[in-house]
Amino acid sequence: DGTMQGLLKLANVPFVGAGVLGSAIGMDKDVMKRLLRDANIPIARFMVAHSHEFSATTFEKIRKTLGVPFFVKPANLGSSVGVSKVHSKKEFLPALTKAFSYDTKILIEENIKSREIECSVLGNENPIASIPGEIIPQEEFYSYTAKYSAESKTTYAIPAKLPHHLIKKIQGLAIKTFAVLECEGMARVDFFLTKDDKILVNEINTIPGFTKISMYPKLWEASGIPYSKLIDTLITLA
Repeated sequence: DGTMQGLLKLANVPFVGAGVLGSAIGMDKDVMKRLLRDANIPIARFMVAHSHEFSATTFEKIRKTLGVPFFVKPANLGSSVGVSKVHSKKEFLPALTKAFSYDTKILIEENIKSREIECSVLGNENPIASIPGEIIPQEEFYSYTAKYSAESKTTYAIPAKLPHHLIKKIQGLAIKTFAVLECEGMARVDFFLTKDDKILVNEINTIPGFTKISMYPKLWEASGIPYSKLIDTLITLA
């Protein structure tokens, strides 16, 4: 969220990835989405609630604005921690309580029926984008369990099965998102792709997973940059 980056800057230690501002923006989904919207980058509709507005955050108000189901999530967390998909009024209060237990600000976002596409970005002033990959969760959404459990049935398509024009559009939007959100070095941009080929940016990950099975390095490997060369490139960029 920029705090470690600030400490490293004060200590004059070079580091890989986004600086203070890009890291902070990337962590706060509300600020991120407002900046994307201002740059005319397509995103899902969303509302924001603060903990002091708990009682004023009503199911009916959200249902009228965003429809049902919708997602409730902490504004400043990752890995789907504290995220709930709300289908009914009965599920709303537990979802709100859960999200507010992690953050004083929460995001309430419309449900997009779509494929989940990811694209890796690499560079500083002139970033490049990898070929896109697709996450195919078997659960209702890509939850924490789906991401990290050994029992997860989630599958991955690298590269994603997409026509050339959509690949180019996703890569262009990934690079634009990276620049608008003041990122450097590396990031992974996550997208929704609807049945009618509408592309929406879901979020950016300024420190994406970096194990040998993570999407960020796997997408670069499929794009012609192997793991060790990717690390060398990121150190050079830093």
